[in-house]
Amino acid sequence: MTTSELTLPPKAHTPRTRRRVLGAGKQLHAGPVTYVVLTVFALVSLAPLVWTAVAASRTDRRLAQTPPPLWFGGNLFSNLQAAWDQAGLGTAMVNSVFVAGTITVSTVLFATLAGFAFAKLRFRFSGLLLLLTIGTMMIPPQLAVVPLYLWMADLGWSNQLQTVVLPSLVTAFGTFFMRQYLVQALPSELVEAARVDGASSLRIVWHVVFPAARPAMAVLGLLTFVFAWNDFLWPIIALNQQNPTVQVALNALGTGYVPDQSVIMAGALLGTLPLLIAFLLFGKQIVGGIMQGAIKG
Repeated sequence: MTTSELTLPPKAHTPRTRRRVLGAGKQLHAGPVTYVVLTVFALVSLAPLVWTAVAASRTDRRLAQTPPPLWFGGNLFSNLQAAWDQAGLGTAMVNSVFVAGTITVSTVLFATLAGFAFAKLRFRFSGLLLLLTIGTMMIPPQLAVVPLYLWMADLGWSNQLQTVVLPSLVTAFGTFFMRQYLVQALPSELVEAARVDGASSLRIVWHVVFPAARPAMAVLGLLTFVFAWNDFLWPIIALNQQNPTVQVALNALGTGYVPDQSVIMAGALLGTLPLLIAFLLFGKQIVGGIMQGAIKG
């Protein structure tokens, strides 16, 4: 009898292994406490948005009364129209889409390339350059406002959109974020195998790095778009009301001897709607990318 004909007896299962086998096909289910906690967190997170919508549907006189209104009124559309006309939000929306979209695409692209270089390529002074990149995150952005404004004025770009776009084409946070992700998600053997097969650096980036980094790129893109859309400090300095972004345009609603709070809330609601629409359209893909990255990690 040969060894290939021998049959081994079935392995006895201990109580622990039996529990593992029985529980391997089961899914974890949340209990009632989990649902209660998640519901509370959801309500707390949605409360500011709901209050903004309620205030935008009321009059300024009603908002000043005690107790404040807790339900929607009938002035929502008139307040939205007033905010749109007073702030000139048509031009501001187009400008913000251009600025936030350009910054997002540029940051995701350059941060992914730089993150790949720091994570998988070996070159002189890479550690020092990474340390300097991280060090720039510790400098308050307010310190760069004056020299940056003088630089843009020398270029003749005052009150132009490129003044807002150029300083944000890439961020140190994005570079560090992509570097940390690619260290774990992109095996070095995969890059070396592509080089052995004769792939160029550009082809490796396009066919190897970008597919591996897609989940992190989606998360970085969402964070960058939200930050660029909501940015106020530098745009209010670099732009004026003739060529504003949404946040600069909304600043005009707070001027006057007695600002209309209901119109201000309506403008804030209009400025928030594009972010809500973007998350509703792409939120599933972004969450799926996060989960895919977590499984790979």
